[in-house]
Amino acid sequence: MEETLVFVSVGGTATAEQEAFVRSIEDRLRTESLVPKTVGRNTFSADAPLKAITELMEHCSGIVVIALERSYFPAGLDKRGGPRQASLADVRLPTPWNHIEAAMAYTKHLPLLVIVEAGLKAEGLLEPGYDWYVQTLPLEAAALASNEFNGVLADWKEKVLARTPAAGATAPRRPQVLNPAELSIADLLGALRPVQLWSVVIALAGLLAGAFSLGARLVPPLKDMTPPAQGVRPGLTIPAAAPQAGDTSGRG
Repeated sequence: MEETLVFVSVGGTATAEQEAFVRSIEDRLRTESLVPKTVGRNTFSADAPLKAITELMEHCSGIVVIALERSYFPAGLDKRGGPRQASLADVRLPTPWNHIEAAMAYTKHLPLLVIVEAGLKAEGLLEPGYDWYVQTLPLEAAALASNEFNGVLADWKEKVLARTPAAGATAPRRPQVLNPAELSIADLLGALRPVQLWSVVIALAGLLAGAFSLGARLVPPLKDMTPPAQGVRPGLTIPAAAPQAGDTSGRG
């Protein structure tokens, strides 16, 4: 049976309490026949972080965001020096990788399961109001047994499995990328949609009309290109011969 991989966005834990909470979520995923994958935790790569994350997400059918406290500021100022300056107290922030990885997963249309430690500052992709449900939980294993968590997990898992190919089925083929340098004119025209083909025809017609118009201006008329008769210099006129006796051609 093919494994269903899910990407887990979580920073390095700082306390035993955080580590125990993350392990509880990973164990719960495994009981649901889902395999958690995290860059730097259980999956390692020699590539740069963003490249490693991108490649790992290509093999995953969903993402779990676990936002834990990383930075703490007892006091501070918001919008310091401006007219809307405000005082801050007991600010707790997660790793910025939670926002980065959540955004990357969203662009790939991966189902998101977002879990935020209670007390964290709600901002960015970790605040409610987006296309996914944000659960704020205490760092307790018992919180993973609530009706709310079980219901959200079941709904998210259903979306994840819908993206996972069934056993024995082949994954959908990606559209073939055409190389214009290897195609003939007939192939290029055949690859165009009707609207695009009609636009090309109109453009070609405009180019041909412009070419004929320019040629008409550059090429002199044929009558101007007729060479003068032999023995006659250009610019001179030949006087008419005097009428002969009996000739009536000059009669008015």
